[in-house]
Amino acid sequence: MIIALLKKEFSLEIRRKAVISGLVIYLLSTVFIGYMAFGFRVIDPISWSALFWITLLFTAVNIISKGFVGESKGREIYYYSVANPSAIIVSKIVYGFLICSALSFFGFLLFAVFFSHPIEDIWLFILLIILVSFGFSASLSLLSSIASKATNSGILMAVLSFPVIISILLLAIKVTKNCIDGLDRSASFDELLTLVAINCLVSATSYLLFPYIWRS
Repeated sequence: MIIALLKKEFSLEIRRKAVISGLVIYLLSTVFIGYMAFGFRVIDPISWSALFWITLLFTAVNIISKGFVGESKGREIYYYSVANPSAIIVSKIVYGFLICSALSFFGFLLFAVFFSHPIEDIWLFILLIILVSFGFSASLSLLSSIASKATNSGILMAVLSFPVIISILLLAIKVTKNCIDGLDRSASFDELLTLVAINCLVSATSYLLFPYIWRS
C-alpha cells in the first residue's frame, strides 16, 4: 500500500510540474539574489551556513506543507475509504524526504557554484543534509495534516512549524560549523545523535497520532 501511495504522489507531481519547477526557480533566484547582495563575491563561512539553511528551510516548508493542505476534501474522503492512515502518513513522510533531499542537494550545488563552499568534511555534511531533510519531512508532514483541518491553514502551519523546526536548524548550524572548521567527526556525534533522536521521536509521534487526526 505504501508503494502504491508513493507512486501516486510522484504521478501527481509529474502532472503538476509547475510546483517543482517553481521551487527550482525559487532556489536559483534566492541564491542569485544572495550572490548579488554580497557583491558577487565569496562570502564568509558563517554567512554561507546561515543563508544555506534559511534557503532550504523555506524550500522544505513550501514543498512539504502542501502534502495535506493542498489535498481536496473529496480526495481525502477517497483515501480514507481505500487506504490505511498509517500507510498514508508513512508515504507522505518518505515522499517529502525524497523531494526535500533532492532539492537540498541541488541547493548545495547552486551554493557551491555561486559562492564556492567552505565545507571541509563533505561526507559528514551530506549525512547532515539527509538527517535534516528527514526531520523536516517528518515534522512538517504531521503539522500539515493538523493545519489542513483549520480554516487559515497557511498561518497555522507557520505557527506550528516554528518551535519544531528551530531545534533542527540550530543543530544543523552547529554541525555545519564543525564541518567548516574541519573538526574530528566525534565533535559532532552528540548533535547528530540528537538529530536522529528527534527524527525517531517525530516519526513515531506522526505514526501514532495521524490515524486520530485523519478521522477527525
